[in-house]
Amino acid sequence: MLPTIPEARIIQAATAGTSAFFDLISEATLEAVGGSLDAATMSQLSGEQVTMLAYRIFRSEMLEGGYIQLIHNGYGPFIFFNPFAKAMRLWGDSLEPDNNDNTLHVFSRQVYKARKLFEQYEETITHDMDDEAFMALYEQFPDFDPLDDDYVDNEKDITAAIATYIDNNIHDFVVVDK
Repeated sequence: MLPTIPEARIIQAATAGTSAFFDLISEATLEAVGGSLDAATMSQLSGEQVTMLAYRIFRSEMLEGGYIQLIHNGYGPFIFFNPFAKAMRLWGDSLEPDNNDNTLHVFSRQVYKARKLFEQYEETITHDMDDEAFMALYEQFPDFDPLDDDYVDNEKDITAAIATYIDNNIHDFVVVDK
């Protein structure tokens, strides 16, 4: 399902910056499937669109509370057991084919590192707990700290690279109404 967005809105968002452009495209896609991403709505989307929405969820969770929050809120399997990290590497290949250290390749490697920690600590992080016990997880699992910091430090570049990929392949994501 490709949502339709007026070209003027896309140009306006792109002029406002890569984050605004990404937000416009991803919000329109999410709205096109009723505002939530689940098994039923994912089947209405392309793999590219699901990957974009996975990044939308990832980014939101990471900027709010890092990998521990992302995992605790139940997004670990969605991010780590689907080809999200691989898709990021492939999107990076399309942007910079001869650069194995491009932004999305580095990001992909970071997600794979976080997956190893997820597999190690999933049971403890995902069980029900009160706010105090949740906050204690950050002290209990400091291995996530460098990954959290790295993402936050590079979020603008990662989002810009993803927005560039979307822009280069806009017709795989939305219908542009001229």
